[in-house]
Amino acid sequence: MRHPAGRRQPYARTVADPRDELWEDHAAWWIAGFTDGADPEYEEQILPLAAGELAGAGRVLDIGCGDGQVSRLIAGGGSDVVGVDPTWNCLTVAAERAGGPSYVRSGAAALPFADASFDAAVACLVFEHIDDLDDAVGEVARVLRPGGRLCFFLNHPILQTPGAGWIDDHTVDPPEQYWRLGPYLVEATVTEQVERGVWIRFVHRPLSRYVNALADHGLVVERMLEPAPPDGFLDRSPSYAAAAAYPRLLYLRVRKA
Repeated sequence: MRHPAGRRQPYARTVADPRDELWEDHAAWWIAGFTDGADPEYEEQILPLAAGELAGAGRVLDIGCGDGQVSRLIAGGGSDVVGVDPTWNCLTVAAERAGGPSYVRSGAAALPFADASFDAAVACLVFEHIDDLDDAVGEVARVLRPGGRLCFFLNHPILQTPGAGWIDDHTVDPPEQYWRLGPYLVEATVTEQVERGVWIRFVHRPLSRYVNALADHGLVVERMLEPAPPDGFLDRSPSYAAAAAYPRLLYLRVRKA
């Protein structure tokens, strides 16, 4: 899930009681704002990168597929794609939009597939919403064939630290703007109001936590990317120019040993 702006919304750090059905409740918000061409970060950065990294893959598992936009993209390149998501409201739209993939309702920590049944997997902005990191990573490793790849996209951990956000410092002359980093090394779960009336649960973890969980299950990082935000995002507001030097996306290409 993407934060909708480079600058946190004024109500983004408000904390609500966690609820089990947040994604069911807010699936329509996600689909309207981040799929089907609505989001420049997906259109200009995430989807092209996913297409290039998964080109030529045989059978692909899309973990946390949402409305299926990544699944449809990869299926359009000739892969046999299965999308999994725990959210009925997302899977209903995924099925309606069709495009070749098949879909199964499932969480990431207990995948209903045989061992070594996929050539590749993709998880696009999903694991920062998953509590059972180690179980979910273990399941990905289990269903991948030896030598299979995992395309692992995250909201960059510096974006997700509790209390992070842009600060306008008027105590200096001239005033300065900088990104305030929250407690980076502390794992924390926060339910944020990302838009008025829309609550989404995030789990912040440092990068080392992800890399070590992958390594513990025989998944080796081959490549890491921290791209600058794309032009379409920066062009949404003059105030976003300051975000050009701060990565919003982290991508890891991972291989099963």
